[in-house]
Amino acid sequence: MAGRWRNTLKWSDVTSEGAYLDRRQAMAAVGALALSGIAGRARANEDGLAPNTWDEITRYNNFYEFGTGKEDPWHNAGRMTTDPWAVEIGGLVDRPGTYDLADILSGVSLEERLYRLRCVEAWSMVVPWVGFELADLLNRVGVQPSAKYVAFQTLHRPEEMPGQRSPILDWPYVEGLRLDEAMHPLTILATGLYGKDLPNQNGAPIRLVVPWKYGFKSIKSVVRITLTADQPLTSWNAYAPNEYGFYSNVNPDVDHPRWSQATERRIGGGLFSPRVPTQMFNGYAEEVAGLYAGMDLKKLF
Repeated sequence: MAGRWRNTLKWSDVTSEGAYLDRRQAMAAVGALALSGIAGRARANEDGLAPNTWDEITRYNNFYEFGTGKEDPWHNAGRMTTDPWAVEIGGLVDRPGTYDLADILSGVSLEERLYRLRCVEAWSMVVPWVGFELADLLNRVGVQPSAKYVAFQTLHRPEEMPGQRSPILDWPYVEGLRLDEAMHPLTILATGLYGKDLPNQNGAPIRLVVPWKYGFKSIKSVVRITLTADQPLTSWNAYAPNEYGFYSNVNPDVDHPRWSQATERRIGGGLFSPRVPTQMFNGYAEEVAGLYAGMDLKKLF
């Protein structure tokens, strides 16, 4: 398992998009990889990728609560109220309760994490998130020994989230992780990107980011976290279990029933840019492969 990251940032320390990109270009010229004290363990940029732009990240994404088109969230998410915001934490924890976001963030050391994002639809981008390790929050509420999984739920507010008026999924959106996945130091709760507050269309004000799994596992606009002994229900797995497994780790050797997962299209590369090979665990195999030792990754996809 990767060691814990010790780079701590205040919002004022986080690099702006322009400076961030300029610095990446300058560092590429000398072959360096060091950003705001982050070690190369993130490895999002070892293949020479620059982070995607603010517009690419915020205007091209899936958030079906606001529509199924890639720009629907950008057009429709502005109506979602994100202040005040609270997260209910319950189940197999020592200190259950409903916690205001301000309380959750009180004393938290925010970190900048440059992560690949790989969608199950075979497109990808690189995102500079700002957030903190989910393990920090779980440790604060006290995980009981019988807990084996962590379940998450998205806000359910159809009057502000027009996609929830459609029966495409059984709302509210729910997701889940095994406890060791949730406690892994690469798993974060993000509250911003490019040093700005997280936009509504990207899951404001707080979302999960699990960089070695397909993007739909990184549930947005979280309002409930529940520790359980049993594997929780997840929205896409319930909708089509033959297409969307509970684990949904990025795996180029396990195709979606309707398309190959061996390659991906990188957003921002242009209409005619070549597809690139998909990496096992989205490039994070060194850090996370041990979590799945002995598992049949094709059967338990």
